[in-house]
Amino acid sequence: MIHSKPHHIRAFSDAFKFRKDQADLAAVIYSLCAITGALCAGLLTRAYLRTRSRLLLWSSICFAGLALNNVALWADKLVFPATNRSVLRIPIGLFATLILLYGLIWEER
Repeated sequence: MIHSKPHHIRAFSDAFKFRKDQADLAAVIYSLCAITGALCAGLLTRAYLRTRSRLLLWSSICFAGLALNNVALWADKLVFPATNRSVLRIPIGLFATLILLYGLIWEER
C-alpha cells in the first residue's frame, strides 16, 4: 500500500495539528476569561454608581485588574510565546487581588 506521505511525516503533521488545535482552544479560553472579567467589572461599576457601596467599587477595580491580567496572559501565551512575560503579568493580578482584600478588610458600613 502506497501512502502519500511517509509515516514519520504524517505523525509529525498530526502532532502539529493537535498543538494548533490546543493553541486555538487556549486563545478562546483566554479571550473568554478576559471578556468575563471585563463584563463583571462593568456590571460592578454600574452597581457602584447606583448604590455608592464602596465594596462594589473595590470589587469592580479588582475585576478590571483581573481582566487586564487575562489580557496580559493572552498576550504572553499567544502573541509572545517565545518569551516569558509572567514577571510583568503576575503583579497585575496580585495588585487587583490586594485591592479587593483591602476593601474586604477596611471598609465598614
